[in-house]
Amino acid sequence: MTYKRNELGLLEGVKYEYNEDGSIDWRAMVEPEHLYPNKGWFELRNQPMPQSVEGLADNQLLIKLSGIKELAKLRGFDTVNYEVIKCELDHVAVKCRIHWMPNFESGTYYSLANEKQQDYFNTRVSFEDIANATINNTSSFAQKFLETIAANRAFVRCVRNFLNVHIVGADEIDSSNGTLPAVAQANNKDKFSPLNVLMDKTGLSGEEFSTFKDILRGLWKGNQYKNESAADWEGWEDIPKKEIMKLLKIL
Repeated sequence: MTYKRNELGLLEGVKYEYNEDGSIDWRAMVEPEHLYPNKGWFELRNQPMPQSVEGLADNQLLIKLSGIKELAKLRGFDTVNYEVIKCELDHVAVKCRIHWMPNFESGTYYSLANEKQQDYFNTRVSFEDIANATINNTSSFAQKFLETIAANRAFVRCVRNFLNVHIVGADEIDSSNGTLPAVAQANNKDKFSPLNVLMDKTGLSGEEFSTFKDILRGLWKGNQYKNESAADWEGWEDIPKKEIMKLLKIL
């Protein structure tokens, strides 16, 4: 298939939808196959998940990356640039800039004859947007590809905002589902280890083991807990797990 644009910068053979002011209604150009119900919207309100997008408002929908790419192709662009703003192990931010082909909406007209001339590049419209990906707003394997996720999100946001499409992109939403990232989950598991639970229950920090020994002496005197080997404990890490479980039951 050959893509050819007319003097208005529009693809020939494509039926465009228009707003009352004569501009293109890019939202109306999104085919239903690129949309699906926003599961999070309905779950938040304890409403049943629709089986189709028919009759749903824009805020109840998500648009696939394929739909965003289709819109960008229809509008016409010649360059997409990405700039990594921040790149850390747990946080990546990327800026996307798209150079859009001139058309009647931008006050300039498209001409194949002028495409390689300087005035073509002078009449291009540039738009940019930024997005991030962190271990807190991604999940599963996506946490290993934060830069790619951030780039996709920036691209989606750039296209949507330039074309005034208010349906959130599927790539933009927080996919963590409220779950902790892998590293945080590991730390969280440590937090609920028997030793940390014991420390939390006594309200003591790692540097207050001597105070804990005083508690042990009190338990000994009260005949609540007696363990002669406790005299050899010099730090929290010296307490056997079996003894920790006994102490938790007592405390």
